[in-house]
Amino acid sequence: MPVVEITLIEGRSDEAKERLHAKVAQAIHEAVDAPLESIRIIIREVPGKHFSAGGVAKSKSTAKT
Repeated sequence: MPVVEITLIEGRSDEAKERLHAKVAQAIHEAVDAPLESIRIIIREVPGKHFSAGGVAKSKSTAKT
């Protein structure tokens, strides 16, 4: 049973996260031949102030997430 954890900066729509679930599950299914019903995906969302790149919090960055 594959288990995947994905961490995202919060703010994406429910529809976008549903697409992510579906596409990641399909990719795992195709890559390792795991049955779709056995694939588990966990999305964790964090505030931009709790995530940084290059020492700059994403909440302070002008770059897209």
